[in-house]
Amino acid sequence: MEKFLRNINFEGVKIDIPRFIKKQKYIFAKNNILYMPASRIKVVGDIGDLISVFHACDTEVKKKVFTELTKRWCTVEDIETLYGKKGVEALKYLEKVKLVESQWVTTEKGVVKAYHTYYDLFQINLSLPIAEAAEVIRVITMKDDEFRMWENKILEVIGESGGIFIGDLVEKLGISQTMLRALVKRSTKLDIKGMRVEVI
Repeated sequence: MEKFLRNINFEGVKIDIPRFIKKQKYIFAKNNILYMPASRIKVVGDIGDLISVFHACDTEVKKKVFTELTKRWCTVEDIETLYGKKGVEALKYLEKVKLVESQWVTTEKGVVKAYHTYYDLFQINLSLPIAEAAEVIRVITMKDDEFRMWENKILEVIGESGGIFIGDLVEKLGISQTMLRALVKRSTKLDIKGMRVEVI
């Protein structure tokens, strides 16, 4: 590339192409033409997704896993080798909130799933009543001990059934549907499917 394309002039500004490309993660050259693939933008239009954004990298392990997945495709085994069981849990959370994509790859141990970050940018675009915002912010800023208490309460109510309707769970816990959805979104053990909260 450097042999055929050293520099260009853009609006009177001379750009050293090899040096410029090294600084740009998503820019590449093909047939002496510069390309910049379109960014994938995660549009946050749901209050539950806001929880996901704030807790995608809320621990050092999650941050390291997320960063690793921006660099290359990783299998569960790769992540466990680098970051242990907490790393695998972080990967499952990122998959749950749809911040990573996956594909099947062939390895020495057979065909396994590999993961990579899907989005480059976040765009937050939502509005909600102040009362609901207060509950969501409470869950976002909730200390881990308090959150685990709520998570365990939900798991106890669900029991061996594996799932329960949102309305029934709200009634049993005595909390709003907004707070319940926020708690589930933050959890790595629970998910909302349709009108039910289920253990994953």
